[in-house]
Amino acid sequence: MTRPDPDKRPKVARPRGGLLHIVDAAGYSVAGLRRLWAETAARLEFGGAVLVAALFALRGAEPWHWLVALFLFALVLAMEAINTALEDLADHLSPDWSRMAKNVKDLGSLAVGLMLLATSGFVAAVLLAWV
Repeated sequence: MTRPDPDKRPKVARPRGGLLHIVDAAGYSVAGLRRLWAETAARLEFGGAVLVAALFALRGAEPWHWLVALFLFALVLAMEAINTALEDLADHLSPDWSRMAKNVKDLGSLAVGLMLLATSGFVAAVLLAWV
């Protein structure tokens, strides 16, 4: 059995400390946002948030309504990002069909769906003047 050539292994940069660590983390977040934007579902969710903002403006929603809606839409996008990461990982680990990959994808989809349901419920309550 041959051992891998140490010169051909991918180089992993050591984490930097202090302010440079924060700069690096921000760069990783921007890269994640770019990756998430490639997902149709994320673009639709963002479009939904823009539509809700317009409806809230027409309705004269109160400041706390805007704050809660912003928080909920941020959670929707965070859940979508986690779901996308899980799907990518499942596809990598199981390129062919497998029960594990199906379960991972179904559960991730359920998590996003439940978050969308909660967000939609709040938006409907505001638009119907229930809150």
